[in-house]
Amino acid sequence: MHKSRGGGRRKNNFRQQRPDRENRHLAEKLSDLAVESDDSSDSTEQENDEDHSGSDRSENESNVEPKQKNKFDVGKPAKFPVSMWDLKHCDPKKCSGRKLARHGLIKTLRLGQKFPGLVLTPVGTNCVSPLDREIIKTSGIAVVDCSWAKLDETPFHKMRSPNPRLLPFLVAANPINYGKPCKLSCVEAIAATMYITGFKKEALWYLNKFSWGHAFVELNEELLNIYAGCANSQEILEAQKKYLETESIEPQEEDTNYPSSKSSDETEESSEEYEADRESDETTLGKQDKKPEPSSP
Repeated sequence: MHKSRGGGRRKNNFRQQRPDRENRHLAEKLSDLAVESDDSSDSTEQENDEDHSGSDRSENESNVEPKQKNKFDVGKPAKFPVSMWDLKHCDPKKCSGRKLARHGLIKTLRLGQKFPGLVLTPVGTNCVSPLDREIIKTSGIAVVDCSWAKLDETPFHKMRSPNPRLLPFLVAANPINYGKPCKLSCVEAIAATMYITGFKKEALWYLNKFSWGHAFVELNEELLNIYAGCANSQEILEAQKKYLETESIEPQEEDTNYPSSKSSDETEESSEEYEADRESDETTLGKQDKKPEPSSP
């Protein structure tokens, strides 16, 4: 009897405890669901925040204007020779010709070495014009790198070319002679010649190697375009004269080196002299190379 009553009480206790266990399991499940719900909501909020921040970034990026490219930050290397005679008059740290040479952008000629292309020199007689394009394209361009203060000491006769040229009136933009008429640096002279003869991209490419290079075009863009639109040297001289009169600039002074109105006869004579010198040099070299014939016994 005791056993049966006792067993009955244990059975009743089990029945009473079972709902409690089920309730605990249910509570635990509800707790787990609550935790999962919180985690999912947190992750959802995080994703929403990321999406929102991403959209903000995309909006900001879309609102950011692209970096403006310098209008002179263009150009291409020259496919023709670019050379210079370096008289070593200038400070190497300030000389534009030396900088071009250090970067392999210009070839240095020996004193006495002739150049077959167009040469910018203060002893030229005619100015550069679009007619010189073919000369530059086939034979290149060279410049005499000397000090404006030492022109009288410069041996121009040792730097011969069949095509000596002067540049028309232009204003310097280099740091040493900024704003001065005709006191151009080597790179300015080279670039101006390229621009006038139709090699504008090559001119901008050379100027872009200097932080101040764009200023040269900014100062002279109107004149450069006028010169580039002329048919020949005579038209450039007329355009130069008109500009000087319009701007009330004093006529040519003794120390300036833009061209005056001269005929092309002197240039033709220079070309003939160059050819005569070249033939003479070739004859001399031929005699030196020719081996003496052995004397008969």
